[in-house]
Parts: sequence; structure tokens; C-alpha cells
Amino acid sequence: MGRSLRIGTAFGIGVYVHWTFLLIVFLALASAASGDLVTAFAIIPVFGCIVLHELGHALMARSYGIGTRDITLLPIGGVARLEQMIERPSEEVAIAVAGPLVNVVIAVGLGVGMALSGNWTHFDGSLAAKLTVTLLVWNVVMVLFNLIPAFPMDGGRVLRAVLAMGLGRLRGTEIAVGVSKVLAVLFIAVGVTSLMPGLSLPYSSPFLAVIGLFVLVAGDQELAMLRYQSRPRASRLTIDQPPAVLPVQPPVHPAQPEFSGFIWDPRAGAWIEWRNGQMVGATYVNGAGPYR
Repeated sequence: MGRSLRIGTAFGIGVYVHWTFLLIVFLALASAASGDLVTAFAIIPVFGCIVLHELGHALMARSYGIGTRDITLLPIGGVARLEQMIERPSEEVAIAVAGPLVNVVIAVGLGVGMALSGNWTHFDGSLAAKLTVTLLVWNVVMVLFNLIPAFPMDGGRVLRAVLAMGLGRLRGTEIAVGVSKVLAVLFIAVGVTSLMPGLSLPYSSPFLAVIGLFVLVAGDQELAMLRYQSRPRASRLTIDQPPAVLPVQPPVHPAQPEFSGFIWDPRAGAWIEWRNGQMVGATYVNGAGPYR
């Protein structure tokens, strides 16, 4: 996923930080410089909770025989890339819900710890107590926010899976992406108003606009890939049948020489299919290529 730095491995899954994560480092330094030690010290544990959230998805997927390529941390959260698309709606619901359930367990554990220490009734105001409360609140926020039905967030995946049970996977995805676009526009609008004095709404943040843009782009990408996979094998575009419009020259090459799977090419707006290191097909977002 772009330029990322590997920081470790958990349960055999590589964990990476995207270069944009430097924004979080700057935020931590700025908070420390301004005297806001709670925010400065809470940032790393919060993202530790995000890694655990993504591991919840990954390990649930592993229980269904689906591997995870890697986990990447971004300023807006984390992404666990599964090795294949989930075919059964019931499995997708379980995998999607597993992440927020991890945050529920963390929040309950922190709440019990505060109760046992007596800090709920006699809050001592120490840095440790403030950090504990901050982490508890963030985990509750993660649960509530991730369950918003904006595909491809967890709630959106649950919505898609429920729709797929009666309408089929492709139609369910189309409806879920449509709902997500409405919510994404709302996120962007609220995020932008946070930058305007006098118009800022309670709890609004510029990060909402970034999340809205992510929802818009990621939802379209997955829908395009699903449409490509749903086409009959005979109609697939191969390297012997170059597209009449928007040719992918040169394609974005995978990092692994023998890579098999799909890679998003933002220059052409296309998903490129690779098999054993060779490009074998391409499909364009919203049918922009030869498959109108």
C-alpha cells in the first residue's frame, strides 16, 4: 500500500506503517510541546488498539481459511488486506464484527481496571488515570464509528453481507457502496466545516473529510474488482486484447516477482490482475474501459 515501513510481525502477519503516519508523530510532538501530555502519550497505545482491532479481523478470517497479506497503519486507522475476497455473507459478518469486538473487550477491561482501582468514585487525576480514561473512550468511539454502515468500513461490510443474502453479492455491494457515498459526502461536509470558524459542529474534525474521501475511493475500487470477477471468463481483457481506451502503459508492477492477485493502478483508474508475476487482465472503475 504505497510506501510503507515494516515495524514487526504479529501471528505471522506483517505490520506496516504508511509514510503518512508521520502526521501522527508530528501531532504527538506538537501535543507534548504544548503541554498536552495525555494526548502525546495516548497516541501510541491508541494505535496499538487499532492493530489489535485489525488482528481481530485477520484471525477471524484465518479461522475460515482466509489468510491476511499484511496490516498497514494509516493516520485514519488501519487496514488488514485479506488474501482473497470473502464469498459467504455469514463469514463476512463474523470477520467484520470481530474487529469492533476486540475494542469492546479492551474497553471493558479498562473499565474494570478503573473500578478495581477506585478511580471511578475517587478519580485521582494522575496521568495514568487520564490515559486509561482516554483509551477507554477511544475504544468506545472505535466501536461506534466502525459500525457506521459506510462500505468498506466494518458496518458497511455487515450491510453488504446482509444485502447479499437476498440480492446476491454484486447487487448487495452496489447498494452498500451507494449508501456509503451518501455518508461519505456527509463526512466530508462535516470535516470541512470544522475548518470554518463559526460553522464547526460539535466533535467535528478534518479527519472526517479524509475518511469520507477514503470511503468514496475504496468503495468504488472494491466494487470495480467485484464486477470484474463477476464477468464470464471469456469476456475478460487479456494482454493479447489491449483496451481500446485508457491503456495501462506501463502498469504498476507488484513488489513480489511471482505475485498473483490484483493491484490498483491510480493513473489508469484500473484494477490490474497479475498471475505469477505476469499481467493477465485489467478492469476500469465504473466501466470506464471497454466493458461499458
